[in-house]
Amino acid sequence: IDFDLILENVKDLNALAGEGVSQIEHTPGGARLRQPEPLPLTLYQNGIVMFNGPFRPYEDPSTQQCLQDIMDGYFPSELQMRYPDGI
Repeated sequence: IDFDLILENVKDLNALAGEGVSQIEHTPGGARLRQPEPLPLTLYQNGIVMFNGPFRPYEDPSTQQCLQDIMDGYFPSELQMRYPDGI
């Protein structure tokens, strides 16, 4: 696992997802600025935790696919169900 590549690509993906850019959210009385919700990803020596989910060891095939997507420069494909319109 190339941690440097993962960190570099996460930074690029964050920029693509609009990190630091506010969006207008319409409310009944007007509107307000809203920051996109962060998607927490914690890397450990032997696995990852995404969101507040369970620990996922690197040996797990779904974890390997998730990290491979990131190393390839894409958002993890497993997030498509949660974010059907993209992040």
